[in-house]
Amino acid sequence: MRKKGCTPNSGLMLSVFDHGPFAPCPTSFNMAAHVLAHADRLSDKVALVEVGLSGAQHWAYARLAAAVRGTGTGLLNAGFKTGDILLMRIGNSVDFPIAYLGAIAVGMVPVPTSAQLTTREVQGIVDELQPAGILRDPAIACPTVACPVIETMALRMMQDLPPADYAMGDPERLAYIAYTSGTSGKSRAVMHAHRAIWARRMMHKDWHRLTEQDRLMHAGAFNWTYTLGTGLMDPWSVGATALIPKTDVTPGDIPSLLKRHESSIFAATPGVYRKILNHHKSIVLPNLRHGLSAGEKLSDSLRQNWKNAAGRELYEAFGMSECSTFISASPDSPAKPGTLGRPQRGRRVAIVGPEGPVELGSEGVIAIHRRDPGLMLGYYGAPEETAERFQNDWFLTGDHGSMDEDGQITYLARADDMMNAGGYRVSPLEVEAALSDLPGVSEIGVTDCEIKADVRLIIAFYTGTPQNESAMKAVAARRLARYKQPRAYVHLPDLPRNPNGKLKRSALRDAWIARPDPS
Repeated sequence: MRKKGCTPNSGLMLSVFDHGPFAPCPTSFNMAAHVLAHADRLSDKVALVEVGLSGAQHWAYARLAAAVRGTGTGLLNAGFKTGDILLMRIGNSVDFPIAYLGAIAVGMVPVPTSAQLTTREVQGIVDELQPAGILRDPAIACPTVACPVIETMALRMMQDLPPADYAMGDPERLAYIAYTSGTSGKSRAVMHAHRAIWARRMMHKDWHRLTEQDRLMHAGAFNWTYTLGTGLMDPWSVGATALIPKTDVTPGDIPSLLKRHESSIFAATPGVYRKILNHHKSIVLPNLRHGLSAGEKLSDSLRQNWKNAAGRELYEAFGMSECSTFISASPDSPAKPGTLGRPQRGRRVAIVGPEGPVELGSEGVIAIHRRDPGLMLGYYGAPEETAERFQNDWFLTGDHGSMDEDGQITYLARADDMMNAGGYRVSPLEVEAALSDLPGVSEIGVTDCEIKADVRLIIAFYTGTPQNESAMKAVAARRLARYKQPRAYVHLPDLPRNPNGKLKRSALRDAWIARPDPS
């Protein structure tokens, strides 16, 4: 249901979308218990399949739950206690989600981290969090620490211990900490409550359309938060089967695995879909109902290219580390061209300016109400930074967008991605969308670069076959207003991305500075 707001004494409709409150989380709650609530009833059903080119490994629900609760017992026996922070330095294996849920099951606080972090980066996390212990694969970078370190071999032995009881309690208490990707500056430690998993039920209805009968394959690694949530926690929460590719699987291999394992839903980043299409012009997936996309903006052209090749729709979701996804498209509510979709049922979302929600159709910051059950508790050890993200009752995402009369939200860009061209604010996504189908161009990324003091111009960076710059400018002149047109085009072997596959626009600016002198 849409609850429309008006500006005082004006009658102007405001950009506020409210479906009404979501069902409250139970007062005695444990995130791991919620995720594995179907384990006893579905004891023999396959909960997880590790799919590879040479075979697959299966985990039944009974085995998975026993391993999680046995790990909880082992961590308690190791001397850790409720509330202890445990840093996770585990690679791309099933050990990761088992240890993660095992810690949460007994009231400890795991901190999942990317295996790609360097020792120096991990040291910064250790200094900030002062963890009680580290769960570690010896092959993964980690500094020398004074706290206890539990290696993966010991963790695997814990899986066979008697099951621990779930530590039930207040759903508002701290469950886990996840680090932001750091694309907008310093990476922050985001604290999430046990209730965060309860809030994900809104995604099941208004993004996944996930049911117990589904077999959901996620293209990411076990130790990525996108995979943990969409690829594992969500399917297990409804009694579905999760499929995760092994490390030897490449994007080009994925369609055959989707078909072989009868996947009904596939989740990945836009970059993975793009790589799959680079290998396959036509894809036959008789069991696939649809695909899911998150992690970066999905272009309309990529969405259409996937539909042309696979005959299936892609549904995008928008979210962030601080609140996971809360705006999405779904089979029941497709996104209009150029939009993200609508807020999920149970969410209260607005587009806000300095004075609060703005008029419909106006640009502002995408914001979610502070009472959303999926919203973070705050940034660890940073109450002032936490407070800065709120404006009255709204949590500010830092991403710009606009809302139409149906609640469909158009994503413009992050606040720090918005370009300024001669006083005009320009979204790089708009320029990229206009030029993404140029023949011979594989990918294109746009940002504004400083060419001399206080003078910035829009520059396009692209991969693929080197192009004639005059021809590219001619196309831009036909498709974009003058102030939106790139003033130069730079060919790169690859566009710079962070470990999660997101385009690093700051690195594009570095590439502009480092380019060979044209003279």
